[in-house]
Amino acid sequence: MGEEYEVEVGPVAHGGHCIARTSEGQVLFVRHALPGERVVAQVTEGEEGARFLRADAVRVLDASKDRIDAPCPFAGPGRCGGCDWQHAKPGAQRRLKGEVVAEQLRRLAGLTPEEAGWDGTVMPAEGDKVPAGQVPAWRTRVQYAVTADGRAGLRRHRSHEVEPVDHCMIAAEGVSELGIEKRDWTGMDSVEAIAATGSQDRQVVLTPKPGARLPLVELDRPVSVLRIDERSGQVHRVHGRPFVRERADGRTYRVGNGGFWQVHPKAADTLVTAVMQGLLPRKGDMALDLYCGVGLFAGALADRVGEAGAVLGIESGKRAVEDARHNLADFPRVRIEQGKVEAVLPRTGITEVDLVVLDPPRAGAGRRTVEHLSSLGARRIAYVACDPAALARDLAYFRDGGYRVRTLRVFDLFPMTSHVECVAILEPAEKGA
Repeated sequence: MGEEYEVEVGPVAHGGHCIARTSEGQVLFVRHALPGERVVAQVTEGEEGARFLRADAVRVLDASKDRIDAPCPFAGPGRCGGCDWQHAKPGAQRRLKGEVVAEQLRRLAGLTPEEAGWDGTVMPAEGDKVPAGQVPAWRTRVQYAVTADGRAGLRRHRSHEVEPVDHCMIAAEGVSELGIEKRDWTGMDSVEAIAATGSQDRQVVLTPKPGARLPLVELDRPVSVLRIDERSGQVHRVHGRPFVRERADGRTYRVGNGGFWQVHPKAADTLVTAVMQGLLPRKGDMALDLYCGVGLFAGALADRVGEAGAVLGIESGKRAVEDARHNLADFPRVRIEQGKVEAVLPRTGITEVDLVVLDPPRAGAGRRTVEHLSSLGARRIAYVACDPAALARDLAYFRDGGYRVRTLRVFDLFPMTSHVECVAILEPAEKGA
């Protein structure tokens, strides 16, 4: 650690860094660099003889035309780890993300962009196409870490160390207006701020250090307060509603106990539109919504398949299942089952479906689940993925199961970071032969 190398920066890699090599040929994963640059890279992680080292570009000797000064004062080597590409023009960020998706498809699924039905474009969300030097304020959920003296901040990259901040530029207005950074949070391990989309609901989720007492939460806007038990991980209501109300596809969704909802305010509608345009549901269809959360896609499907159709959702989280059942109570032909998809789906006895939506966690669905889905004969399958590597691995399994990718769309729903959201539409291979 601390050793410096002067290197030529190579291609972008999955994870918010670029690849370079030392004069001895050792691989460096370099953050805060751009392809084609010449930089001085300082090692931040790794040992002599390791297969690769992690490093930061601490001096830029020959800059890319895509480089800009980071708009955020807390970005840069050794600083906040929340953003990966503050130093790149917005258009360049999307191009880099597209290169990562293409590389993962090629390496893990053996697919070219053309074979995946993708034109290589990474689409910004509505309102996010901003000039260089500006930052979209999009993050409706921000988890602040807390320093020993009670200051709110954000974790440094791959570290438990906290970078105190007085403002997060990517935080949505509803988060920023709470004034979290101005308060003393002594005794807290973390403070998560949630600003719902489509309602004025604001929520703060506190995780205290062992033995610490909760502070009196007085912020610049009314909020409900939840507490996470430091031993059991259970979420308890302290003040106000235990849920926030989110809105998408013309419906309101209850999301309880700080549960999962898309972080970008335009993400839920963007993804529902992409999924429904890809699946083209028909009245009377039987559909599955796997890893269904609070029922976002199940609700959209139920609305479109009508009273003659049916939707089965499967979700492992107990509170999310309760919320999904509440959110979709007006659809008598929707059923939500709790448990892991790989365990519950075989027990349902379902042998045939028309449509499938799956939105698995970052690790993907895996071979076993994909094999089961491939046996159900679905007319179309929509795969929503937040990790292109997991998506590519599962697409290879689907190919083995007789499905091909009809279209792929990629959305930049996490500006300034390395993350993207993908929607792949699959159909039986013989149909596209």
